Amino acid sequence: MVRALSLGTCGEPFDWLGAHPFGDGWYVAAVAHGAEGVDVILEPEGDARPARALADGVFAAEFSHRPNEYRLRIRRPAGDTVIYDPYSFDALLPETTLQAFHGGQLHHPGDLFGAHLTHLDGVEGVHFSVWAPNARRVSVVGDFNQWDGRRHVMRRHVREGVWEIFIPGLKAGAVYKYELLDSNAHLLPLKADPFARRTELPPATASMVAAQLKINWHDASWIAHRESVDHQRIPISIYEVHVSSWQWDEHGRPLNWDALATRLIPYVQAHGFTHIELMPISEYPFGGSWGYQPIAMYAPTARMGRPEAFARFVDSCHVAGIGVIIDWVSAHFPSDEHGLRDFDGTKLYEHSDPREGVHQDWDTLIYNYGRHEVQQYLLGSAAYWVRHFHIDGLRVDAVASMLYRDYSRTHDQWIPNKHGGRENLEAIAFLQALNDMIAREQPGVLVMAEESTAWPGVTGGVADGGLGFSYKWNMGWMHDSLNYMSRDPLYRRYHHNDLTFSMVYAYTEKFILPLSHDEVVHGKGSLISRMPGDRWRKFANLRAYFGFMWTHPGKKLLFMGGEFAQQREWHHDRPLDWHLLKDPMHDGVQKLVGDLNSLLVHEPALHRCDHDPEGFEWVVGDDAHSSVYAYLRHGGEGVPPILVVCNFTPRVRHHYRIGVPEQGIWHEICNTDSAHYGGSNLGNHGQLHTDNIECRGHPHSLNLLVPPLATLVFRAERSEA
Repeated sequence: MVRALSLGTCGEPFDWLGAHPFGDGWYVAAVAHGAEGVDVILEPEGDARPARALADGVFAAEFSHRPNEYRLRIRRPAGDTVIYDPYSFDALLPETTLQAFHGGQLHHPGDLFGAHLTHLDGVEGVHFSVWAPNARRVSVVGDFNQWDGRRHVMRRHVREGVWEIFIPGLKAGAVYKYELLDSNAHLLPLKADPFARRTELPPATASMVAAQLKINWHDASWIAHRESVDHQRIPISIYEVHVSSWQWDEHGRPLNWDALATRLIPYVQAHGFTHIELMPISEYPFGGSWGYQPIAMYAPTARMGRPEAFARFVDSCHVAGIGVIIDWVSAHFPSDEHGLRDFDGTKLYEHSDPREGVHQDWDTLIYNYGRHEVQQYLLGSAAYWVRHFHIDGLRVDAVASMLYRDYSRTHDQWIPNKHGGRENLEAIAFLQALNDMIAREQPGVLVMAEESTAWPGVTGGVADGGLGFSYKWNMGWMHDSLNYMSRDPLYRRYHHNDLTFSMVYAYTEKFILPLSHDEVVHGKGSLISRMPGDRWRKFANLRAYFGFMWTHPGKKLLFMGGEFAQQREWHHDRPLDWHLLKDPMHDGVQKLVGDLNSLLVHEPALHRCDHDPEGFEWVVGDDAHSSVYAYLRHGGEGVPPILVVCNFTPRVRHHYRIGVPEQGIWHEICNTDSAHYGGSNLGNHGQLHTDNIECRGHPHSLNLLVPPLATLVFRAERSEA
């Protein structure tokens, strides 16, 4: 056993190190490789007893009585160090808690696992714990022990497969990893802590001991309002941001969280967005993944600053009246050797069979959702962001890839479920558990699914068999509408259904209309570059498209740069081209988006009944020849209706008659062809009065001039308005 302690292969070091009875007395054993000697100093007397060297790095001192309190003096050539013995402290993890983890009942595992600053028996230090059931030995290594895995071998809880140790004297900022021997005593690559709450700055890969978040939150009223409001009946307009490429400082470097707070928040406020959505900020090793291959699900990326800085950013957003959503990735994880891959020498977090455990498209690994411990690891991450950072919403990435076992696979590359089907039953149960947990513990927090198939009930209640999401990204609307807008107006008449089809299924789910980062990468070009025609027509098309989007049922999402018609394709290693705003055409698009957001907020008909069929009415949905669409938005009793008219050809439509439900004045409250936005300034002089001419089932009608490639928005005048 002494040899095993010396070599660091002993899986039960607490059975031998520390103070133990021996014969008629006691001994204290310690491991101190490279030491010239070790003294055991009894407390409080201060008497020191030299320890005898038993083997390389192993020392022991004998006592006639039990040494209840003592410290170790490690004598090295560079000087002496006096420490508390890590092996003199009892286990901290209660067996009942470990059993709850093993049984899938530990809802906030991040409070238990990882590295936590702790006071134990009056001694400051760090408590480490990690799940590695198939390892023969697990050690904590770092600068504090010269990365020597023989020196801090952890205590094993055999039944639950959990290892723990309290290391006295460590403080916040200490750098560490886990060193594991697999079941055959083979040394594995050093592993970062799955539950780390802070990491080194990439490309460095170690975990760091995080201090407790000490933030003076100022968002109590925001949280209270969030919990009380019906989010389906409020305006939601989301600005999607890749934080390190939004804007750079004067030295050509990405902004940190504090600098972003001073620049991004006022910008979002000024342009009327209600929420910021951050692309994944959980720590990730590969910058080119944009964060979608995270490796530390509890740690904000060190690229932007410390966790406290991120918390301050969220608090500042809330004070400014802006919600914060983060992209959260539970579909897969990267195969980097310092991560979760083969964590304890086995397929612990992933599946053993590559037909279940490997994402072929992304060369990543798939979580084994059927394991209680894996499911809790992910659920705990979601809860952690909401509880500790006050996050207002999670957008769950790549949900379709989670739901289907045959996702992007040929017939011989996947394994059916127990019923012989293609549905991933374990992933379904996990997603339901996620949404149930958030709804129960964090009322008002939104969970949104990026789900690109026709899976039924994505936003249906869990009790009714649905997945329980608050919203689903409407990928069908996005693809159809972008395909339509990319066509030459001459041929749009043959694809008229591309813009009407979304209303066939608009109320089957609660939808968000996304124009996300995925639409401006991988050779797709920018939004403005996908618009047909000369320069003027490109901008007119984009403005008309935004007018259509902002008045269509569903909440809104726009990726950064789209609001001012960024011309080049987005790249994560370059900031947006802010100089374009010196061009009146780009500036005009930005002004339009701000005004559309203002309309969305101040016109209840444009948001209150987004998910109610009574909130939408086609007025003109069949004029394919003219490529004109017209529809009414209703907001319920007492709310003036909104009329929207879109002309997706460059031809001016004179005397275009449209039926309306109310007599009187209809105010033109938005015209994307306004000179203010860079248009030709054709319109209806701000308002129109109805004619008593029946049209398309309505008793009254308007005689409009519809500008080229434009969207018009009218509001009926009412005395109560």
